[in-house]
Amino acid sequence: MGRRDSCFQETTYVSFFVLLSLIFHQNVICQDERSLDNPAANRLYNQFVFDKVSNLTEVFEDDIKRELGFCITNVKEDYNEAFNFSKKPDFLNACGKSTKGDMMQRICTAAEVRIYFNGLLGGPKRATNYLKPNKNCNLSSWMSGCEPGWACRTAKDVKVDLKDDKNVPVRTQQCAPCCAGFFCPRGITCMIPCPLGAYCPEAELNKTTGLCDPYHYQLPSGQPNHTCGGADIWADIGSSSEVFCSAGSFCPSTIDKLPCSKGHYCRTGSTAELNCFKLATCNPRSTNQNITAYGIMLFAGLGFLLIILYNCSDQVLATRERRQAKSREKAVQSVRDSQSREKWKSAKDIAKKHATELQQSFSRTFSRRKSMKQPDLMRGLSQAKPGSDAALPPMSGSSSDTKKGKKKDKNKLTEMLHDIEQNPEDPGGFNLEIGDKNIKKHAPKGKALHTQSQMFRYAYGQIEKEKAMQEQNKNLTFSGVISMANDIDIRKRPTIEVAFKDLTITLKGKNKHLMRCVTGKLSPGRVSAVMGPSGAGKTTFLTALTGKAPGCTMSGMILVNGKVESIQSYKKIIGFVPQDDIVHGNLTVEENLWFSARCRLPADLPKPEKVLVVERVIESLGLQHVRDSLVGTVEKRGISGGQRKRVNVGLEMVMEPSLLILDEPTSGLDSSSSQLLLRALRREALEGVNICMVVHQPSYTLFRMFDDLILLAKGGLICYQGSVKNVEEYFSSLGIVVPERVNPPDYYIDILEGILKPSTSSGVTYKQLPVRWMLHNGYQVPMDMLKSIEGMASSASAENSAHGGSAHGSVVGDDGTSFAGEFWQDVKANVEIKKDTLQNNFSSSGDLSAREVPGVYQQYRYFLGRLGKQRLREARTLAVDYLILLLAGICLGTLAKVSDETFGAMGYTYTVIAVSLLCKITALRSFSLDKLHYWRESRAGMSSLAYFLAKDTVDHFNTIVKPLVYLSMFYFFNNPRSTVTDNYVVLICLVYCVTGIAYALAILFEPGPAQLWSVLLPVVLTLIATSTNDNKIVDSISELCYTRWALEAFVVSNAQRYKGVWLITRCGSLMENGYNIKHFPRCLIFLTLTGILSRGAAFFCMVTFQKK
Repeated sequence: MGRRDSCFQETTYVSFFVLLSLIFHQNVICQDERSLDNPAANRLYNQFVFDKVSNLTEVFEDDIKRELGFCITNVKEDYNEAFNFSKKPDFLNACGKSTKGDMMQRICTAAEVRIYFNGLLGGPKRATNYLKPNKNCNLSSWMSGCEPGWACRTAKDVKVDLKDDKNVPVRTQQCAPCCAGFFCPRGITCMIPCPLGAYCPEAELNKTTGLCDPYHYQLPSGQPNHTCGGADIWADIGSSSEVFCSAGSFCPSTIDKLPCSKGHYCRTGSTAELNCFKLATCNPRSTNQNITAYGIMLFAGLGFLLIILYNCSDQVLATRERRQAKSREKAVQSVRDSQSREKWKSAKDIAKKHATELQQSFSRTFSRRKSMKQPDLMRGLSQAKPGSDAALPPMSGSSSDTKKGKKKDKNKLTEMLHDIEQNPEDPGGFNLEIGDKNIKKHAPKGKALHTQSQMFRYAYGQIEKEKAMQEQNKNLTFSGVISMANDIDIRKRPTIEVAFKDLTITLKGKNKHLMRCVTGKLSPGRVSAVMGPSGAGKTTFLTALTGKAPGCTMSGMILVNGKVESIQSYKKIIGFVPQDDIVHGNLTVEENLWFSARCRLPADLPKPEKVLVVERVIESLGLQHVRDSLVGTVEKRGISGGQRKRVNVGLEMVMEPSLLILDEPTSGLDSSSSQLLLRALRREALEGVNICMVVHQPSYTLFRMFDDLILLAKGGLICYQGSVKNVEEYFSSLGIVVPERVNPPDYYIDILEGILKPSTSSGVTYKQLPVRWMLHNGYQVPMDMLKSIEGMASSASAENSAHGGSAHGSVVGDDGTSFAGEFWQDVKANVEIKKDTLQNNFSSSGDLSAREVPGVYQQYRYFLGRLGKQRLREARTLAVDYLILLLAGICLGTLAKVSDETFGAMGYTYTVIAVSLLCKITALRSFSLDKLHYWRESRAGMSSLAYFLAKDTVDHFNTIVKPLVYLSMFYFFNNPRSTVTDNYVVLICLVYCVTGIAYALAILFEPGPAQLWSVLLPVVLTLIATSTNDNKIVDSISELCYTRWALEAFVVSNAQRYKGVWLITRCGSLMENGYNIKHFPRCLIFLTLTGILSRGAAFFCMVTFQKK
């Protein structure tokens, strides 16, 4: 249907408004020519008419709501804005004068109005429009009043009921041109008032074109006395633009048109001139105000505010870090000063002790009798401070009360004296207590520590105390070490011992062994190394220890602390260090470690204790000098690779695990860095931590630092499991002796690779080593593996099926398998892997770790703080995003104008596409770049819900700011009739919606496909939403598109500002697009719900399809 066809069809629904305009003529009041010049009578008459109109609109209210409810919000309000002529009723008086008082006999009744609009509906084109024949205008009766712009009156003795919608009165007398301010359609002989905002003057003949200007009808031929009349039609602006008050002018009444003055602007269909803003440019006859300056000011102010925010926030972070650094420095200096004072005091005590001994020696030499003052001396000594010479152990003559009250002090002093006698020059021996005792006695502990300085002082005091203890441990006996350990309050970690027997892992669908018959044990307090050639299943072994082998069948037995329990029940106290350094590059070393500690340490652990844990890890890993440095990313370099590797390990150490599993933590590190890392791990092992790590060809020094060794051969077979000290002895018993100046682990791995062959005198091949180990320990050996031993091949056929499988990862029947069979096996294997992964993600086991970590809300706060720091450090990226959005607003605001004919449908269509595309691309970064970090943190037991909600909360900043950035250019370059608030609210809902969709795309797809989907989705959905094809399927799909809801909200918010003469255009445009003026709140709700549902789907996908 063409524009004119649709416009004429749509105008039929406005007949109810015209009916309302006729109601005020229901009660015909006699008005002769003498009363027309009486102003008081005119005012009284007009007031009476409008009172009747306002009362009688309720009669048609239900019909209007039923037929025109999609474009009418308030019947009375819209009617008053279209037909309330109380302010300028002059055209009524003028019409009364020109018709000599019979104006009321020329007004159309409801039946004639119905004929007019039904004619518009039936007429395909305006040029050939003819109304259906009626009583006054038909084939046999066609008078001049039937021509456009003319009207006739009824007979004087005929009573006209304007509410009669069935009978057309005979209206054939005194035909004359239509009054100004009215329009007289062709085919009926009556007048209809023009609405406010229209300009309906009497027409004048244009002799050049033969048309009646400003209208487009011609004079009938053969009637020389027929002149141009009034307006002939009121429809949409596309069909009857001549009756609309032109842009640059305003029409206070339907017969007056005045030009806009300077400082004002007048849009099409204006009834009054509008004041321009102070900074806007409005010349005479301005059709719109140029408010670009306000857009520039808004953007400048917003940009200035963001710059201040970023700079101040960055400054806040820097100031906070400096204050923390100063607090640490003061704490360290305070601890060192206290330590120095204590050492000096201990030195004085030693000197006094030697002086007393010398004096006693002289006394024993020159005098044989006891001193008479000894009891008094001992009473004084019993009250002296510990550590001084006055507190030396009393002699045999001391009182029993003193012995009883100072028994504990005597034990400590005995140890101290013993250490001093053994190492008089060792300063570590003086440091049983670090710091001033009086200060430490009254120092607050635990939750009483509040300030950063107190916490750091407490942490460094404990660290220095532990260092002093370590120095003393080198020279004290075992009993002395135990005694000193009892003086320090150390939290006992629960121990985890992992034993595995006949552990076999078989790939589903292929019957291929990834690991077979592995037996051994990982003990608490020991550091175990897993070594072997490539393909030996080292990583598979670690995966099996964690209780997960997706796509595989796991047999055998894994015992945790001697019980058959799922190791996942202890995941809160199990640390796993992946091979890749998955560390947040835009956080500092301390921030990475501190976040992990807060989320994974017990919730009831006081903050000072957490600070102590982090400081201890930083100290042990040698990261003190880079603690405030950013870790760095690929684009922005930070700390070195070795330091990054240590941070990767430190993330697990700060949670104080009982079982620590590391996958190649020394790969890429030099010898010194590896030793530093391993020394830190050995200190963890001293606290009872069970440590197991995969290493590749360590140096001999590093190799000797391990306690146990697990040596795997190809195919996942074990060759050795036991103490590192006995490995050479075992292989020597097999005839494999390590040559001089050769690193033992390198030599063994070369043999297992097949690069080196054992000496012929040993009679052993590298394939026989797993069987030799199993026989050495008395383990059951599958018969197919016994084939590798010489002389045992004959007994293999009978029992091969009972033990099952083939050795060294071979596949049964592989030689006879076709390509299709292999392909089908691969498909089944992949399906099994996906299935097991989903089961693992949703499976849950009871918690046996006895550790209560912070809840979801507390972790949400921690995630929120971390993300806030990260976003502040990505200010440049955010600035680029805002700049691109600003340029888009300038381009669309300049090129895609919001036209009055379509109420801005085209300009808003481009807005929906641009905002959707740009905001989706930005939102993809929230999850696409952090997938690895999330997988690691969720595996460690951190809350996925807290992580997701924190991400979404931080992105709300963009949801609020980006619409402002875009509107600062688009709105103020375009200046649509809708308000800034309406546009801003719609854009907020749109950005919220597309951000949720972007979350789902980022989680489901890789970054490349996710970006492609983000570009295609808004374009395709917008094309579907704006499709004009009469296809029910497409229409049904468009009802579900978020682009349609956003576009409808934009158009409706703009259409609500069009009143009066625009009513037909508004109803026609909304009906053509299928919009409803009352759906503005519903569209916003749908956009918001789509954002919520898409976030729910994204969270479900994040939890379901994560990779462990």
